[in-house]
Amino acid sequence: MSSIEKIRVLIAEDQALIREGLATLLAQQNDDFELLAGAADGEQAIEFARRYRPDVILMDLQMPRVDGIIAIQRILREFPQTNIVVLTTFETNDLIFEAVSAGARAYLLKDARIDEIATTIRAVMNGQSRLSPGVAARILGEFKRLRRPLVTAKPSVRDDLTARENEILRLIVEGKSNTEIGEQLHLAEGTVKNYVSVILEKCQAKNRTELAIRAIT
Repeated sequence: MSSIEKIRVLIAEDQALIREGLATLLAQQNDDFELLAGAADGEQAIEFARRYRPDVILMDLQMPRVDGIIAIQRILREFPQTNIVVLTTFETNDLIFEAVSAGARAYLLKDARIDEIATTIRAVMNGQSRLSPGVAARILGEFKRLRRPLVTAKPSVRDDLTARENEILRLIVEGKSNTEIGEQLHLAEGTVKNYVSVILEKCQAKNRTELAIRAIT
């Protein structure tokens, strides 16, 4: 794979040992990652996003000067095509929701395996969203308990969907990828991708993670 095709990855993490370890391990995964200079805090993450224009940022949430949530908001305001993957030890409901609302495409915990992190980076580059199993369970549990509609325009995001679209939405909520949905429903991956685009538009959701949250409220 040429350098032009590599996924440019920026790691924003205030602990140097973790930051450097992640860079080393990701570099060993495959030849499709280009690891950029690591950011030691949220302010530096914003600065490096402007300087290097990464494809994907692995973003810690609790960092000096500017925290991860603010950094996500400011980076995506300037560079909305940037894919941000939260990688943190914190999994409180408030932080999860704030990160997703700010525009994070994925939310992983630091106990995730390096191959899971690498797979998530590739997934967000393909337009997918990912949640670690524990985080997904917390979101499902919390929003089922609260039952607070996040969308006031429609009583339910499912109302305007066809039966097939609702079936695909159910699998999205379960965290299935386009490939997995296609295999389960015997559809081509391109067909699933088209369905997902239509569902996102109908539900007025920015990404799959937001769509999943809205679907269970």
